[in-house]
Amino acid sequence: MPATTLTFESPQFLHDLLGKQNHHLRTLSQALALKTTSRDNWLKLDGTEASIARAKAVLAEAEKIRREGNEITPSLVNMLLKNADRPWTDTPAEQILAHKLLGTARKPAVLAKTKGQLEYLQAMRDNEVVFGVGPAGTGKTYLAMAQALQTLRNKDVQRIVLTRPAVEAGEALGFLPGDLKEKIFPYLRPLYDALFEMVENEEAERMIERNIVEIAPLAYMRGRTLKNSFVILDEAQNTTTEQMLMFLTRLGEGSRCVVTGDPSQVDLRRGMRSGLAEALQILPRVEGVHFVKFESTDVVRLPVVQRIIEAYREHRGTGESDSAQK
Repeated sequence: MPATTLTFESPQFLHDLLGKQNHHLRTLSQALALKTTSRDNWLKLDGTEASIARAKAVLAEAEKIRREGNEITPSLVNMLLKNADRPWTDTPAEQILAHKLLGTARKPAVLAKTKGQLEYLQAMRDNEVVFGVGPAGTGKTYLAMAQALQTLRNKDVQRIVLTRPAVEAGEALGFLPGDLKEKIFPYLRPLYDALFEMVENEEAERMIERNIVEIAPLAYMRGRTLKNSFVILDEAQNTTTEQMLMFLTRLGEGSRCVVTGDPSQVDLRRGMRSGLAEALQILPRVEGVHFVKFESTDVVRLPVVQRIIEAYREHRGTGESDSAQK
């Protein structure tokens, strides 16, 4: 079999490309049936000409991304692998870097790690209302927050509004202890976690104190008009049909909205229809509204999460789960 040796400027740079304990290299080797050897600053690839060519293409794209100061993650390697032979208007690295969000000296930039995430980021740039729909772990909420912060940084909006249905509390937030922010905080925790991961703690706290990042419980949104805001509705599968319509009609001049949800995880009481399910039926043809549907292949958590989602999907496809819930 043919072989080729690639040389890089330093062992550290090659280590960054190949991942901890050569994790990314093992992924390439297994996917492309290659025998690989790495030492110091060189990498030897043994396999068919086609396999070597694909491996070199993946490594070249990863190298471009790494030279921009970005981390090479397992999900990123998998995306480059899956799309190595597919036509792109620009190269994968160029598209990924073109959609890079945020980033400081101490906080890494946010990059798309799957094709679905790239479509999602582009949709949020191009449309006033975007629905990100799909399983847990696909980055729906995280990327929405990153886009919101980037839009705020670009001065395209004046504030970020975060909202989420508090289904477990029956929307009766008045019975919970504390002020309004303390009552709703447990339900908005994923959005806060993303906020503090993307910007410095002092900046995040300052934005919250000045109401630049605003907590707006869905139960308390009626009657408001949200102008010059980037609004995120998380866990939208737990909105009722009335709540979804009420929320979508709050948007005012200069605002953008992202709605995220997983139709397979509805916690509403039996007999109540999900507002997200209704929106999926009636809004796809509305101008200015765009739906991005994530698949299990877009999951960017531990690989086992993707396998769990696939197992549940296969099981529920048999109808056994439906009968078990009745």
